[in-house]
Amino acid sequence: MIPRVHTRGTRTIGLLHYLYGPGTHEEHVDPHLVAAWDGLAPDPGRDPDARYGDLQQLLDQPVMALPESRRPAEHVWHLSVRAAPEDPFLSDEQWGEIARRMVAATGIAPAGDDAACRWAAVRHADDHIHIIATIVREDGRQARLRQDGKRSQAEARKIEIDYGLRRLHAGDGTAAQRPTSAERHKAQRESRERTAREELRETVRRAAAGTASTDEFFDRLAAAGLLFRKRIAPSGDLLGYKVALPDDHNKDGEPVFYSGSKLAPDLSLPRIRERWAPPAEPTSADGSGPERPALPDVTGPAFARRRATTATWQALLIIDQGDDGTAAAQIAAAGEVLDALAKTSAAHTRAELREAAFVFERASRSHVKAIRGHDRTLRQAARGLVHSGSALGRGEDGATTAMLIDMAFFLAIAAANWHAKKHHSQQAAAARQTAEHLRAAYQAAAGEPMAALGQRGRRLTPRVRQRQADLVRHVLPELAERILAEGGWSALATTLDDTRKAGHNPAALLADAARRRELDTATSISEVLVWRLRNSAHLPALPESSHEALAQGSHRQKPSVPNTTLPQDTANYSGRRR
Repeated sequence: MIPRVHTRGTRTIGLLHYLYGPGTHEEHVDPHLVAAWDGLAPDPGRDPDARYGDLQQLLDQPVMALPESRRPAEHVWHLSVRAAPEDPFLSDEQWGEIARRMVAATGIAPAGDDAACRWAAVRHADDHIHIIATIVREDGRQARLRQDGKRSQAEARKIEIDYGLRRLHAGDGTAAQRPTSAERHKAQRESRERTAREELRETVRRAAAGTASTDEFFDRLAAAGLLFRKRIAPSGDLLGYKVALPDDHNKDGEPVFYSGSKLAPDLSLPRIRERWAPPAEPTSADGSGPERPALPDVTGPAFARRRATTATWQALLIIDQGDDGTAAAQIAAAGEVLDALAKTSAAHTRAELREAAFVFERASRSHVKAIRGHDRTLRQAARGLVHSGSALGRGEDGATTAMLIDMAFFLAIAAANWHAKKHHSQQAAAARQTAEHLRAAYQAAAGEPMAALGQRGRRLTPRVRQRQADLVRHVLPELAERILAEGGWSALATTLDDTRKAGHNPAALLADAARRRELDTATSISEVLVWRLRNSAHLPALPESSHEALAQGSHRQKPSVPNTTLPQDTANYSGRRR
């Protein structure tokens, strides 16, 4: 249940005309009172003898009783309360009780207060009500409405429990502005998947991913097909911007523009510019020194994905071990990587990656100030993904995509754990839901490369397979039997053999891969280790012989999900899903 305190108004009659009227797009159906300060209050919706002015005069009576010099100019208080789409139908009586609880919680009409403000609750749709009140009490004093928004949210959490409704997480004021009901109805009428505001937010975030200058940002907006206008100061300085979809118009046929800050707090021009802070000294994935180059003989999208995998692993360690400001910067930059990955993904992974990026937007902001500069490696990775172009779904492109998605999953879990420790409930839930989308994207991406690697592993001689099994038993004695029984074991055996042939110490790399992050909750430990080993040893994600196996039509094998088991409260997140 979502309550929203609107900006205070000056004309009671104006708001009543809107609440009882047809709505901006004829969306108001059967407007009528469900509750009021007085059970005998007139209802212009269902009483043919009642007029708007009758209800307005009664609501305004305490205001008009004051001397003109003491009357507050903005005396009209307005609260809307909306149920979630999956909530059960609520009767007028139930909505009336919810209205009484809201006016009591916010200070408009505390329980048992005979001198409280006058108010009325109007219902003109199945899923929400509007409460109108005048802020002057019957005794002439003004109501104490400090933090009325927070108090309405707290009461909504209690109502959700009492009525068995979808339980949402408490916000902290850093969420993007929700689409209005008019925007939602307009999207439905025009058969849009998302509202114009949401579509613009997603497109602008993708355009900003990995940018390095205002010129590049605006070039990307133009390339994405958006209309935009710059806000220029008299001095000639660039102050901001606003964007519009070319096919979204108002009633006068003009484009509907939104400023960046109206799309999301971090999409204002000053906040985007913060991303271009002077770079900090780059470090390797383990934090011990300069970053090593990615595999030199891999180019294009696959090369960009290898670099992004390494950068994501480095970010994951920083989130786990770094200070708050640096961790917040890594999480914010991770959103850019997901935006860039969704933009350049193959068709069979695009839908889930797009949803992952869309949902993670909520996890990328909190009240912890991000210390920019230390996120340079991740932002460069996002930039590399964008400039490398779209990846194919097969071969090295497909395998490195699976490798990156696997690492991104663990980063999302790290972000969820970090937010949970800070009591950022909405952000933690968003990160967990992101991980669910990445889990599904991994399944789509990893089928062919895992099948091909497994086929190579099954062709290894019994002696070589036994050597690799003995190695696993020696390095990971507590996990060995589980690994050897998994479907991904053959792919891991291939990878260990490739590691040895490349001149590495397989035992040392295996121990390091297992030590880097816990594995006991992984669904498929072997697949996690495959990607970690192939990345750290700079092995091709899909060796040449595996390309041949794919070309010969190796059957698609549905992989085990190599990611950790998620907490069970992901369904509580209030983010949008298709």
